[in-house]
Amino acid sequence: MNHRLFTKLLGLFFLLLAVYAVAMEFLFSSLLSAGRMGLTAAESLSLLGGAALWAGLIALAVALPLAAWVAWRLRTRIESVTTFARRIADGELSVRLVEARGPEELSVMETTLNRAAARLGKSFAEMDSRCRELAAMLDAMQEAVVAITSEGLVCWSNAQMQRIAGTQIRIGRPLVHSVRDPELLACVKAALDEHEVRYGRASSLVHGRVFEINAAPLPTGGALAVLHDVTRVEAAEKSRRDFIANVSHELRTPLTSIQGYVETLVEAPRPNSKTTREFLGIILKNATRMNRLTEDLLALAGLESPDYKLALQPTRASALLEDAIESLGGIVADAGVELESAGAPDSLVLADPDAMNQVFGNLIENALKYGKAGQRIRVGARLLEAETTSNSASEVEFSVQDFGPGIASEHLLRIFERFYRIDKARSRESGGTGLGLAIVKHIVLAHGGRIWVESELGSGAAFRFTLPLAPGTQQAPALSLKPQDVV
Repeated sequence: MNHRLFTKLLGLFFLLLAVYAVAMEFLFSSLLSAGRMGLTAAESLSLLGGAALWAGLIALAVALPLAAWVAWRLRTRIESVTTFARRIADGELSVRLVEARGPEELSVMETTLNRAAARLGKSFAEMDSRCRELAAMLDAMQEAVVAITSEGLVCWSNAQMQRIAGTQIRIGRPLVHSVRDPELLACVKAALDEHEVRYGRASSLVHGRVFEINAAPLPTGGALAVLHDVTRVEAAEKSRRDFIANVSHELRTPLTSIQGYVETLVEAPRPNSKTTREFLGIILKNATRMNRLTEDLLALAGLESPDYKLALQPTRASALLEDAIESLGGIVADAGVELESAGAPDSLVLADPDAMNQVFGNLIENALKYGKAGQRIRVGARLLEAETTSNSASEVEFSVQDFGPGIASEHLLRIFERFYRIDKARSRESGGTGLGLAIVKHIVLAHGGRIWVESELGSGAAFRFTLPLAPGTQQAPALSLKPQDVV
């Protein structure tokens, strides 16, 4: 027992001795008074016994309540400490003891326990805050993360993994019941059994998406699997391979032709002037084709470069249309096709005039190649209304329409891809590079617009794109329609 508590109990004992001493003093005083009164020995002994009994009863009467009060106080405070410890063990870290005043040991213990509980609560709060921060960071990751116990049960997964696996992945459920990809399960099993980092590729978790798997064992048991979506990387790599293959093919064809004709001219002992002229014409045609392909490749590379900048300026939609008709009218007329204007509004759009001239040039040239049978091409523009209560115009839609054989529906979604051709033989015969529409798409997107094609077999094709209006421009409500210009 601590010396302070021992000192208090010793003091209580001395207090009881003092009470008893007072009682005994009273007893002896009574005996002396009895002796002076001439009592006999028997009477004196009887009086002495009664006085001793009363002295003991008085001391007991004082000691019992005092001891009961001390015991009750000690029991109450010990029970309070026990309840406090039980609630702390149950996780109620905010509970505190009511500290009694005084320097006794129980007060010191209560103060110490309250400080320990406060520190424990602060430590748990910091730990919980760090866990929340870590969970938020993992949820914000683009990678899917799942933690598995040594028994193969899911113990945690981030938001990305939950989006991939859906409601099937739950804490406490076996991973094999949550995902069905054999490569992922094999990597996790190897990390659990062999305690080594394993890598793999999952292609059956989500249709059309590919994931790189990194499964690593945890120091405390279990494993952690991280899935990185490489679908775009795979698509970009495939696009790069296709692009190289297409460029190689497009260059090999004219180079082979040039090489063959040049070898024929070189090896001919007495070349005929007519034949030589014909061969040189073919060589020039193929060289021109190669030069055009090179120019289109450079143009496309420039459009895809992050350094590509447009010289945007407010330009009237009608002026863009008029410039296209004026610069391309002669080429269309030489092909025996009519170029019609369907009119355009005088609204100001944000556009680079030189880039838009290239857009119209590529679209009209494309219409000449594939829609010449319709004998006419129509270009026009109109205001599109925004989906707001004010019904104010938000952009201008331009269109280039031919009246040829049209485009089958299976080609509409891919027609703006690089080197994609509907009729490959006809495209190569006409000298096309397969990059014209891809260049148009990049220019329109760089302007913040949209582009699409509408077509049905036998009804021609209409290529449409939009340009945003210049900010703060008052738009005319009606189109500035003009009589149809036929070139």
